[in-house]
Amino acid sequence: MTAQRHFAPSTRRAVAAAPHAAVLSGVVALVAALGGWRRCVSFLLALWIALTAATAAAAASDDLVISKAWNFRLLPGGAQVTAHPEAAGWHAATVPGTVHTDLLANKLIADPYVGAPEARLQWIGLADWEYRTSFDASASVLAAPRADLVFPALDTFAEVWLNGTRILDATNAFRTWRVPVQGQLRARDNELRIVFRSPIAKMLPQVQAMPLKLAGNYPSPYGDEPKDAMTANFVRKPGYHYGWDWGPRYVTAGIGQPITLQTWSTARIANLHLRQDRVNADKADLTAISTTDAARPGGYEVRLWQIAPNGKRTLAAQRRVDLSAGENRIELPLHIAHPQRWYPNGYGAQPLYRYELTLSTGGAPVASATARTGLRTIELHREPDAKGRSFYFAVNGSPVFAKGANSIPFDMFQPRVTKAQLRRVLQSARDANMNMLRSWGGGYYESDDFFDLADELGLLVWQDFMFGGGMQPAYDDAFRANVVAEARDQVRRLRNHPSVALWCGNNEEEIAWKYWGPGKEMAQADPAFASKVWSGYVQLFGTDLRKVVAEEGGGIAYWASSPSDDLAEAANTSASGDMHHWEVWGNPAYPPTKYLEITPRFMSEYGLQAWPVQRTVDAFAQRDEQGLATPVIEAHQKFLAGKGNERLMKYVEAEFGVPADFAEFIYLSQVMQAEGIELAALHHRASRPYTMGSLYWQLNDVWPGASWSSVDWFGRWKALHFHARRFYAPVAVAALRNTAGATEVSLLNDRARALHGELRLRVLTLDGRILRDERKLVELPPLSATRLAHYADADLLGGADPANTVAVFDLQVPGESPSRGAVYFAPAKSIAWPAAPVRAGVRRAGAAYVLDLHAKKFARALWIDFTGLDAELTDNALTLLPGEHVTVRVTSAATLSALRASLRLHFLPKNRGRTPSPERGTSPILRNAPNYQSASKALISRAF
Repeated sequence: MTAQRHFAPSTRRAVAAAPHAAVLSGVVALVAALGGWRRCVSFLLALWIALTAATAAAAASDDLVISKAWNFRLLPGGAQVTAHPEAAGWHAATVPGTVHTDLLANKLIADPYVGAPEARLQWIGLADWEYRTSFDASASVLAAPRADLVFPALDTFAEVWLNGTRILDATNAFRTWRVPVQGQLRARDNELRIVFRSPIAKMLPQVQAMPLKLAGNYPSPYGDEPKDAMTANFVRKPGYHYGWDWGPRYVTAGIGQPITLQTWSTARIANLHLRQDRVNADKADLTAISTTDAARPGGYEVRLWQIAPNGKRTLAAQRRVDLSAGENRIELPLHIAHPQRWYPNGYGAQPLYRYELTLSTGGAPVASATARTGLRTIELHREPDAKGRSFYFAVNGSPVFAKGANSIPFDMFQPRVTKAQLRRVLQSARDANMNMLRSWGGGYYESDDFFDLADELGLLVWQDFMFGGGMQPAYDDAFRANVVAEARDQVRRLRNHPSVALWCGNNEEEIAWKYWGPGKEMAQADPAFASKVWSGYVQLFGTDLRKVVAEEGGGIAYWASSPSDDLAEAANTSASGDMHHWEVWGNPAYPPTKYLEITPRFMSEYGLQAWPVQRTVDAFAQRDEQGLATPVIEAHQKFLAGKGNERLMKYVEAEFGVPADFAEFIYLSQVMQAEGIELAALHHRASRPYTMGSLYWQLNDVWPGASWSSVDWFGRWKALHFHARRFYAPVAVAALRNTAGATEVSLLNDRARALHGELRLRVLTLDGRILRDERKLVELPPLSATRLAHYADADLLGGADPANTVAVFDLQVPGESPSRGAVYFAPAKSIAWPAAPVRAGVRRAGAAYVLDLHAKKFARALWIDFTGLDAELTDNALTLLPGEHVTVRVTSAATLSALRASLRLHFLPKNRGRTPSPERGTSPILRNAPNYQSASKALISRAF
C-alpha cells in the first residue's frame, strides 16, 4: 500500500453487521449445556459487548490520505524538456508541496532565496509538470456505495487521471474539488496522475488576443511573459507568485494540501456550522447546522456534545432524524446560560467552546465531526455624522480601536509554512498589543492553523478575498461562477472562527480603476468594453460575493474593496470608509510628517520600508555582495524593480544623513521606519473616535529581503516591532510634532475603565542638564483619546539650542507599562549625538541572561545586537535618558562568554549631512568590507 491511512473522525461509514441472532441461539444452547443460565447470561453479555464493539469499529471508516510515494517530472513533449533534461526523468516529490520545492529537494535548482537566481528559474513557470503515485484499495473501500477523491488545493490548471481515465479538470487553486470514483477503483495499484499546465502558457494566447488588455499588477522583468499581456488576473491562483514589490516571481504549481479518498456506506458529515443567533452576558443562543451526505435513506440518532472552556463535557442536544439519500440539513438549537464570551486581545479573554457531533444507527456511530468557536457578537458600524460616516468594529457591544498590521503570505511556497512559524509571528503580533490583522488579497486564504491561532490569541482578522489588484474578467460568467464556488468553499471553512471580523472583496481594485489610469484609458479607447468590465466588477464584488457572505458567513459583514466606501462614488477618502495612504513612501514620497495631515476613519494600509537585521541579510548575501546597488541586494529589493534603495536612501538621508556603509544603512533604515510608523499610528490613535483603526503595512515577510515588515522571514523583530509594542500599548502618551513646530500631546486609553496617573515633562540637553521638569496628575477616561496640551517649539525650548535639546513626556499609570514620547527640534543629522552614550554588560540570571544598560548621556534609537548569534530580547530600539538604568532579559542558546564577545550597541551617528552617491561603485555605502562574516550558501531554513 503506497498511501498513508489515518482515522478520520469527521467522516465514518457503516458496514452491515453480521446477523447475530443465529450465532447467539447456538451459543445459548452450548452454554446452557455446559454451565447453566447464570453463567450463560454472563457469557452472552460479554459476547454481545464484543460483537457490538466490533460492529462499531467496522462502521467507522479510515479515510485514505494519498501523500506517499509521489514522483514528478517535466511533462514529456514540452519545450522545457530539451532545455532542462535534468528535470525530465522521474524524481521523488513531496505532497503537499510545489514544483519549486521538489526541484530544490532533488538538487535540480539552486535555493531560490540565496543570492540572485530568480532570472535563471523562470523556466519553471513556463513548463508543464506531471505528478503520479499509486495506492491500494481494501475490500471495504471497494464495496462502499460512495467513494470520493477530494482535492483541496490543486495549483492550478490540473488534469487529474485515475487508472487512465480523466476524472477532473481543475481551474482554481482556492477551491476544494470532489470527484465520485466508486466503480473506478481496483484492489491494487490504482494510478493517480496529475498534469499541471503552465498558467502563463495556457492563458497567454487568450490575453494576447484581446484588443484591449486588462490592467495587471507587476510585469515580469524576465521575458517569460510580455509586459503588455499579463496573465495573472485571469488565473485563480495566488497573485504574488507572479511577483510583487516585496517578493520574487516564482510562478509555481503543485499539490497544496493532502489528497484524500473518502468512502462511506451510510452517511458523511460534510460540514458543521455553529451559527450564533444571539450572544450576550446572560445567554447565548446557537444553532448547530450539519450538512450530511447520506448514501441511503434511513433513521439516525444525532448527539451534540459540548466541551466548555474549562473542559467540562455535556450533552448539549439530541434528536432522532430521518435522512434521505443525498444531501441533508440537520439543525440543533443550543442554549448556554451565562456564556464565557470571546474578546479581542486587550479587551478580555479568549475562551473557546468545542462541539462534537455524532451520527449513529443501530447503536453504532457512523459519522462524526468536530468544530470550535468563541461566543461573541461582532458588528461593523457605519453611522452618519457631519463629515460622512463612521467606520469601526464593536465586539460584544464594545467599540474596538483596531491596532495591527497587514499580513502577507508567509513563504513563496505555502505548503512548507509550519504551524510553529505561524505561531511565532502571530504571537509576536499579540505581544506587540495588536488586536487585528488584515489578511491581504494577493496571496492565499490562510490555513486552519492560522485561524486557530488567531482565535486563541485574540487577533481579529479582516479577510480579503484573493484579489490583489489590477482588474479581473468578471464580465465573464464562467469566471464569476468559479469565484463564487471558491468563495463558498472558503467562507464555509472559516465561518466558525470568532476571529473573522470582515470579508472584503479585494485589494485596491476599485481605486485602481477609478483613479490610477487604466479605467479612464479604457473608457477613452473603448467605452462599451470599459462599461462591460466595470459592470462585471460591480456584479462580482458588489453583488455575488456579498450574497455568498450573507448566506454562508454567519452574520459577518462584507465590504466591497479596500480602500473603499463600499462602492460609493468616491473611494479612499477620510470622510467615510477605509483608507490606504501611500503619498508617504510612494509617489510623491512626502516625509513621514505628512501622516499628521491625514485623519482617516480607518487606516488599513500605510508603510515605510526597511532592511531586516544584519544576520538575516547575511543568510542570502555574502558581505562582499552587500551594497546599495550590488546585484544580490538589488535582487532582494523589489520596490521600483530593484531600485528601491534609492527611495529608501532618500528617507534615511533626509533625517539621518548618508550612512557610512551598508551595515549602517540597514540600522538607519530600521530607525527611520520605526519612528515614521510610530508617528502615524499615534496620530491615528490620538484621533479617536473619528479614527478607529490603524493597520500598518506589513507584519511579516514572504522571503528574506527589504520590505515594509516589522517581523522578518526568520521571525526576527525589526526596530518597528519593538516600537509597535509601545505605540500600540493599551495606555500611552502621544507627543506629535508637526512641520510648523507645534507639538500636540494626547493621552490614550483602550481600557474599558477610567484610569489615573502622572504625566511628567522634562526638557533637557543631550548631556543630561535639566532645563524644565514638571509633573501633572492626569485622568484618562475609558476607551478614549484625550488632547491634553499644545506646545509651540518656543514654549518647550525657552531659548535653548534646538540641536542640543529634547523634550521627553513620560506617562505613568499604576498597573500599566510606562509610556514615553520624545520630541526633537532638528533633523537627527543636524544634532551632535554623544559618542557611546551607554554602558552595557551581560550576566546570567537563573536559567536566562540579563543585559544591564546604563545611560551616561542621551541615547536615541539604541539597538542591541549579538552579531552572528540569535538572541531574543524583551526590549530593544530604546530611547534612554542620562542616568537611566535598564535591564533587558536575553534568551539564547549561546554561552555567556559568546554573548559577551558578540554584543554590539548601535547608536545614531554623528553629523552625516553629505550627499548620497547611489551610482554603483562610487560610495563607501555601496559595499561592506569583504573580510566580514560571509553568508552560508547552504539551503535557507528556519528553526521554529
